[in-house]
Amino acid sequence: MKRIMRTVRRACAVAMAGVLLAGCGLLGGGQNGKGALAGMDMQGAAEHADRMFYATVGAIKPEVEWVHRATTTGSCDVSRYWTVMTVVSEQRRGNFLGVVERFWKAHDYRIDMVNPSKDLPTIIATSPDGFGIRVKFGYKGQGFFEVTTPCVDESEVAPPVKPANGRVYEGEIPTPNVRSDFWSAGTPVPGRAATPAP
Repeated sequence: MKRIMRTVRRACAVAMAGVLLAGCGLLGGGQNGKGALAGMDMQGAAEHADRMFYATVGAIKPEVEWVHRATTTGSCDVSRYWTVMTVVSEQRRGNFLGVVERFWKAHDYRIDMVNPSKDLPTIIATSPDGFGIRVKFGYKGQGFFEVTTPCVDESEVAPPVKPANGRVYEGEIPTPNVRSDFWSAGTPVPGRAATPAP
């Protein structure tokens, strides 16, 4: 019995070490400043992450309102977060995710995971240069985007320059509160798939 427990503990320690070594860019490819990312620092990576989000959200028509949520940094990676303030009804979330997924595929992003959950639908993808990107719906149907950079050269990271395309909130960001004739409608889009493609 003791031998079995030692083996289990050893296996757990090896698995945990693997997770810790994976470290940077859990959503992304984890290229540590090599190849296409050679010479890029954390500020440059954060700006690239911003452009990925702006391009993605720009593909969503009609436009949705969004705000910057947070920036977090690791030892060599950055994560940017945005919150969608437009109410996207349960009946239209599949269409929203479908638009995002088609845009990512058209730009050669690898789709890593699609969770068609009714409550917390999520798509996770990786860009050709190893940046991880995620869209998900959470509490009260609020949409969230996240971009996580690979490991790059260490530097200070400034907040995003581009302002939110809607109102700015002091303190905690509320649940979605902007109505859209299209995205907030309580009926599915006629003739279109209601869920993202597998």
